[in-house]
Amino acid sequence: MKVLIIDDNQMVLELLNFKLKNTYELFLAPNLQKARLLMFENPILDLVIIDLNLGEESGLSFIQEMKANQQYAQIPVLVLSGEEKSEIRIACLELGADDFVLKPFHPDELKLRIKKILSVKRSHQNDFAKPLASTPNLLKPEISFRKRAFDVVFSFLAILILLPIFVIVAIFIKIDSKGPFLYLSKRVGAGYKVFDLYKFRTMKINADKDILAMNAANMYNKPTEIVEESGIQELIYDGGWISEEVLKSKKDSNAAFMKFHNDPRITRLGSFLRNSSLDELPQLFNILKGDMSIVGNRPLPLYEAEKLTKDESAARFLAPAGLTGLWQVTKRGRAKLSEKERMQLDNTYAFKHNWLVDIKLIFKTFLAMFQSEKM
Repeated sequence: MKVLIIDDNQMVLELLNFKLKNTYELFLAPNLQKARLLMFENPILDLVIIDLNLGEESGLSFIQEMKANQQYAQIPVLVLSGEEKSEIRIACLELGADDFVLKPFHPDELKLRIKKILSVKRSHQNDFAKPLASTPNLLKPEISFRKRAFDVVFSFLAILILLPIFVIVAIFIKIDSKGPFLYLSKRVGAGYKVFDLYKFRTMKINADKDILAMNAANMYNKPTEIVEESGIQELIYDGGWISEEVLKSKKDSNAAFMKFHNDPRITRLGSFLRNSSLDELPQLFNILKGDMSIVGNRPLPLYEAEKLTKDESAARFLAPAGLTGLWQVTKRGRAKLSEKERMQLDNTYAFKHNWLVDIKLIFKTFLAMFQSEKM
């Protein structure tokens, strides 16, 4: 059973970790930003334990956010609070919390409460298994058999035909700059599914050192203050390495997407690979695995996807993640593309895509492949 614990008191986290780690698979978050990231990486949770007082952000607002999101609405919530006021307890229960525990508490009492909540959850799952199984899940869109069959045949044949190009590109990347010829990037696709996306490397190693000074140059965003932290694990960002302090600065910024003009992190060969779209070829393996489709909305990095959870933007995740799509075909090569326009194009495809639309977009993709992006 997977349990997420959110508390900005490190001693409480360590105590609960010591008491519960042998019984449950624990995910510990000292703040809501970390909690959101953990939920994206581990969307199937059995329980969330949350402290109401989390500094600048309120645990109440996070509970409300959870219950408004169809993906997380059914996850039980246990609230920890240092305030005994009845109106706070009532507010938590009205928002959908399952239990309310006052601080200080005895760890063994908390274990019993957790056990009771999870037993009730299992009981409900057994009682309503059949109705739930027949109810469509909007956050896990179903791909038609024809679309999936086409994806498998197309990607398999393409990999066989393009295998010599894979080898040549890999050799040139190794010659051009130090580092691996491939990189893996955590991306969010259809129904908020998180998977490893494959690409040919187009950026220098340790590109995060450069991007810290480049946030103001983001074409989707106005200048914003960079928040720096040290000693945090490195992640992958769109072709280069990036650390979590940069991830935090992105999550705190206004824009959901990141894009730079004349990005100095891109290698000499990387520019060619990007303009020709050859850097995308390894995603044929993602398509063969079922992570993506030939045509769909581009899968997004975690920090971008986290910003697109409102009704008007979350609709894009109802469509399969794709190698190419409406946005790439209609906007590639144009000088201006606002964040709103990109969201509208993604939503349009999500609601209106069909077999005929996919075929048209595939043909248009071949025309756009060697068209460089204008700034």
